Amino acid sequence: MSTVVFLKLVAIFVVVALGWVVGKAGWLGPNEHTSDPARTLSSAAYYIFVPALLFRTTARIDLAAMPWGTVIAFFVPVLVLLLGVYAWERRTHRERGLPTAAPSVRAISATFGNSVQVGIPMAAALFGEAGLAIHVALVSLHALTLLTVLTALVELDLARERRTLGHSNAHLFATLGRTMRNTIIHPVVLPVLGGLGWNLLGLPLPAIADEILATLGQAVVPLCLVLIGMSLAYYGVKGAARGAVAITLIKLFLLPSLVLAAAHWGFGLTGLPLAVVVMMAALPVGSNALIFSQRYAALEAEATAAIVFSTVGFVASAAFWLAILAWLA
Repeated sequence: MSTVVFLKLVAIFVVVALGWVVGKAGWLGPNEHTSDPARTLSSAAYYIFVPALLFRTTARIDLAAMPWGTVIAFFVPVLVLLLGVYAWERRTHRERGLPTAAPSVRAISATFGNSVQVGIPMAAALFGEAGLAIHVALVSLHALTLLTVLTALVELDLARERRTLGHSNAHLFATLGRTMRNTIIHPVVLPVLGGLGWNLLGLPLPAIADEILATLGQAVVPLCLVLIGMSLAYYGVKGAARGAVAITLIKLFLLPSLVLAAAHWGFGLTGLPLAVVVMMAALPVGSNALIFSQRYAALEAEATAAIVFSTVGFVASAAFWLAILAWLA
C-alpha cells in the first residue's frame, strides 16, 4: 500500500476518533434541544450536503466521454450482489426480529464503497492520471445507481408494511404510486434526477450556483467521518459485531471476487481498466451506508461497525487484491 493511501487511512481514523470523543463527552448533547445529535448530523448530511454534492456531480458528468464498457463491467456484478443480499435478507429478516428496512441497509453496507475519501487517493497513487480518470467515472455513477435502486426497494418494503399493518387500505396501484413518489421526491434521488436533467439540457451551471454547491459538497466528507465516530460512541458494537464482520468479508472479498470474474472473464477487461474496477470493488464500506441506515432507523450500530471494521481490514485486503492483479497480469 502506498504512503499516500496509508496517510489517508490514518487521517480517516483520526477524524472518526474525534467524533467518538465528541459523542462520549456529550459536547453536542443529548440535551433539552437534541435527543440524538448523531441523527441530527445525519439528517443535515442527508437533506443539505449530500444532495448538493449529488446534483453538482451529475450535472457535470461528461456522458459522452464515459468508458461505458468498463462502467457496465463494474456495475453489473455489484448490482447482482446488491440484489442477492437484499433478497436473502428479505427472506429471513422477520424471523430474526429485524426492522423492515434491514435488508436494504445490509445490501448497501455490502456494496457501497468509500470511493472518495479512500478511493480517489488510492486510484491516483496506484494507477496515475489514466486510472484516476476511470475511477472518477465510476464514482460519478456510484451513488446515483446504488442509492436510487436501494431507495426504491426500501420504499416499496415500507409501503408493503403499511398495507400489511392496515395503516393503508389503498389499492395496489395507489400504493405503487405512493412508493414511486416517495422514491423520486427523495433527498438522494431527486437531486440526482435534477442534475441529470440539467446535464442533458447541455447548460453549464451558473458560477454562483456551482460555488454554492461546491461549498456545501465539501462538508460531506468531514461531517460523515465525525458522524461515524459519534455513532460508535452512542450505539457501540455490542450485538452488531457478528453482522458487521459478515458484511466486512462480503465487501472486502466477495464483491471484488465477483467484479474480477465478471469484468475479466465475462466482459474481457484486462490491464488498467480491470485493476481499477477490482480495486474500486475492494474499497471499505462507505459512510453513505450509515446515513442510509439512520434515515430508515435500522441497524445503525451494525452499519457503523462495518465501516470501521472494513476500513481497518482494507489495509491487508488491498495488498491481497493487488497481488492477485499482479499475478493475473
